[in-house]
Amino acid sequence: MKRDGIPEPPHARIVNELDVESLAPGVVHRLAIELVEDAMGRPIRVPVLAARGHKPGPVFGLTAALHGNELNGIPVIHRLFQDLNPENLRGTLVAVVVANVPGYLRHQRAFNDGQDLNHLFPGVEDGNLSQLWAHRLLHRVVNRFDALIDLHTASAGRINSLYLRADMHHEATARMAYLLRPQIILHNPPSDRTLRGAAAGLGIPAITLEIGNPGRFQEKFIRASRAGIRAVLGDQRLLPKRKVKYGEDPLLCASSKWLYTDRGGILKVLPDVTDRVKKDELVATQVNAFGDLVREYRVPNKGVVIGRSIDPVGQAGARIVHLGMLAGEEHGFVQRETE
Repeated sequence: MKRDGIPEPPHARIVNELDVESLAPGVVHRLAIELVEDAMGRPIRVPVLAARGHKPGPVFGLTAALHGNELNGIPVIHRLFQDLNPENLRGTLVAVVVANVPGYLRHQRAFNDGQDLNHLFPGVEDGNLSQLWAHRLLHRVVNRFDALIDLHTASAGRINSLYLRADMHHEATARMAYLLRPQIILHNPPSDRTLRGAAAGLGIPAITLEIGNPGRFQEKFIRASRAGIRAVLGDQRLLPKRKVKYGEDPLLCASSKWLYTDRGGILKVLPDVTDRVKKDELVATQVNAFGDLVREYRVPNKGVVIGRSIDPVGQAGARIVHLGMLAGEEHGFVQRETE
């Protein structure tokens, strides 16, 4: 059947959980995995793409839009699967295209009860709606993975570089981090209550990839992220390995922190993302409603701008810049293998 000359796409198969062994090899599967029901008793399902190869291998997982307005990861997944020949696949590639369906439908970061899902894992089996969603997403889908890349962006009112958070003391996550080739790598052990932390708690190497800005598609970052994930899949032998054309090395940060305003006013942030700043460099000014300068903000130490605010309305406690502190040999991180 066609609509406006375009063939109707195949229907997704409705299931209650990801069952890798039930997937026929050599094809891309469209799954709709039911997690909860709304107040009318209608199921709310997450869309999942899955491809299983003829040869055994790892189950590699991708998740996008865990925050409903963080969209860049969606076309990254689409393009990976559009370019995928399942006949060349070893193991299984699984992607949760929209992990927070209610938030996505509302064009908002949070779940539909106002909760941040990425602060709720591993969830609660008999908890409230968002806790239940987190628990079932983890236990019906993610715990089948052997590795995970969780795709995010900045939140509203902020912009990000293309950066990732990974435990750079961990061999598997560090190796994935270098292959993804972001602008910045931030050493960041998995945090409690995040999806990455919950996955790591199950023994699943996991990385958070921050792909730019919310509520939009950024072509440059989408292309770079797809290429990086493709390199990881080749390295893990899910797909034939390709020679990777490396650009500039990512900046490696040992830690980071946000700088905040201590007064209210109209905020102007000066450096852009990926800019390096020196100790005591001026990074923001604030004026009052009459245009009078009321505050200047300087960085306490040198570093690189990972992300920054773009919201001029800065009440006391507003974010200014996300400052990364560059790593040195003394931090003992896993080093990238040279070709």
